[in-house]
Amino acid sequence: MALNGGPVFKFNEAISLIVNCETQEELDRLWGRLSEGGDEKAQQCGWLKDRYGLSWQIVPAALGEMLQDKDPRKTENVMKALLQMKKIDMKALEQAYEGQSKP
Repeated sequence: MALNGGPVFKFNEAISLIVNCETQEELDRLWGRLSEGGDEKAQQCGWLKDRYGLSWQIVPAALGEMLQDKDPRKTENVMKALLQMKKIDMKALEQAYEGQSKP
């Protein structure tokens, strides 16, 4: 539930809701529904804006662990892959994490 603050108070990027997804199917479903009627220009690295202007992060549950790995090569590979995405491709992130190129 969100309170409608009227025309004076607008949603902005200062707040976003994070949804950690366990599967690509879950991620795809949420991305599809939340992005309907939203701002396509705001889609980057798993972020989107819905039709109301609210920002969402639709990300794999494992992303935090990948980005906090002690091996800087792994985290760098994941970040490079992530920066190329709008909607996240979990398999591509896993392959980047393992040092494999995307097929």
